Formats: sequence, C-alpha cells, structure tokens
Amino acid sequence: MNKILNTVIMLGVLACTANAANEPQKQPAPGSPAPDFSLVTGDGSQVSLKDNRGKWIVLYFYPKDFTGGCTLEAKNFQRDLAKYEQAGAVILGVSVDSAQSHKDFCAKEGLAFKLLADPDAKVSALYGSTMEYQGAKMASRNTFIIKPKGEIAKVFTGVKPADHSDDVLKALAELKKG
Repeated sequence: MNKILNTVIMLGVLACTANAANEPQKQPAPGSPAPDFSLVTGDGSQVSLKDNRGKWIVLYFYPKDFTGGCTLEAKNFQRDLAKYEQAGAVILGVSVDSAQSHKDFCAKEGLAFKLLADPDAKVSALYGSTMEYQGAKMASRNTFIIKPKGEIAKVFTGVKPADHSDDVLKALAELKKG
C-alpha cells in the first residue's frame, strides 16, 4: 500500500513541478515585447496584458489547480501579495484549467490575485510554456517579469515552487533599481 501511495504522490509532484522531458521551447527573451493576450478569470472578467500597462507584471504559468506544488507556489505569492503591491507589481497566474476551476481554487486557498484560464494553451504556447503530461497539454512552470511598458524584463524557467516568490521579489527589486 505504501508503495502505491508513494507512486501516486510522486506522479502528483511530477505533474506540478517538472517541465517534463519535452523539447525546449522558445520563450520571449528579455528586452523583447511581451506577447499580448486576453483571457478569462475565475470571476468571468477578461484580463489583457495591455490592461496592466504602466505596472510591473509577474506573469506565472503553472500546471494545475489543486496540486501540491502549484498550491504552494500560489500560497507563497498570496503571502507576499502586499510586497508585490508595494513594488507596483500585479501577479497574474495562467494554467490550462477552466475559469470555474480557478474560481474554486482561489476560494479554497484564499487567493486575491487573478488566475487566468488558458484551456487551449494558446497563451502558454506564445510564452514557450507548454508541456505534455500523460497525454494532456499543460502549462509548464515558467515566470515572466514584464516591465511597465510591456517588455520582458526577466524569465524564470522550471522554477521551484517553495522559493519562487522570494526569488521573484528579489529580481523585481533589482530590476527596479535599474
């Protein structure tokens, strides 16, 4: 029984922490324009990248709502939300889950930032952030810091959920210094 349980736990961890053994994808490079998009949130509203011009944006892609690594990552962003707001930054999370799943996930975990539904993975693909897992297309765990004028400032790939918010805050502070 323990062997089966350990296997199930490992599969869950892999689903939410690995970028899988897929071919490398081309992410937009620092200095390039951030690809624009418009996606639906859990509350049914549309969010576009251009709606947040003038602010720093932390655009993070993650595999799946309600999984261990993804929950940890989201809760750490929530824990640090006031620090992001003080830095003039907006957090936007993207996965291939539905808007309803995002609504339920935000309610369960007390998340006050926007999660965006990308069910066809088109935006995830624009950002070079897709992977296949057990035959399903998912967003891979990558984060983009976007400057107020809409330009990519920094790219994080294959991030570790536990320390990621701290790493992003440090990078954001360095970027804002100039």
